Amino acid sequence: MKQKKFSHVSNYTDYMEIIFKLVISRNEKQKILDMPAGNGKLAEKLREYHHKVICADINNEKKDYVFVDMEKLLPFNDNEFDTVICMEGIEHILNPVQLISELSRICKKKGRIIISLPNIQNLYSRYQFLCTGTFYQFSPVAYTKTHKHKNIDKGHITSLSYIQLHYLFKYFGAHLISIKGDKYKRKILIPLLIPFIAMGYLWTKFSKGKKQTKNSTELNQIQSNLFAPPVLLSRSLILVFEKTY
Repeated sequence: MKQKKFSHVSNYTDYMEIIFKLVISRNEKQKILDMPAGNGKLAEKLREYHHKVICADINNEKKDYVFVDMEKLLPFNDNEFDTVICMEGIEHILNPVQLISELSRICKKKGRIIISLPNIQNLYSRYQFLCTGTFYQFSPVAYTKTHKHKNIDKGHITSLSYIQLHYLFKYFGAHLISIKGDKYKRKILIPLLIPFIAMGYLWTKFSKGKKQTKNSTELNQIQSNLFAPPVLLSRSLILVFEKTY
């Protein structure tokens, strides 16, 4: 059997189950893009609920998969999907801005874009960065696998924060409506890091100064989300955006 050039998980994961529940919480049949579709297990479960799911991946895992290279423009029409899912894929590409633009383009107005990615802002990742200068799940090994003319699995090369994603999706016409997280990571560190969390909260709270801007409500929400349990504790961050235009 020919070995795949691009890897994916083999099991049905916690973040898949969370995304499954997010999708079916909208009580209507949807046309869904699952990209990268990986093992196809999420798509199979969604189809059991009579959703139309298009699986896209750079791996030819199954015969019905649409071939997609997420480094390039996506082969789908504008406003084509009610829900666009991108699980654990955006961190593997060089140009996440283009991908976010494309995800927004192919999603219908009032549709949802659901992404999951390694959470570089959880407490363990912050502690790792303090000690090593590297984020959790972003090993220096990934940065040795580079070749301009070879289409290879680059690994985790693009670390994105909640704030960056909030800004980029908003720029392309989608606003954040929900933050979730999968299994909590290194909860044992919480007592040790409480003083730093408190210091960070106060630092963030007063960093905007005395003047309130016209975006103060949004700014307050962003700052509050920085200290929400999913951001502080989860292994993978799951963000849900709604396309506004």
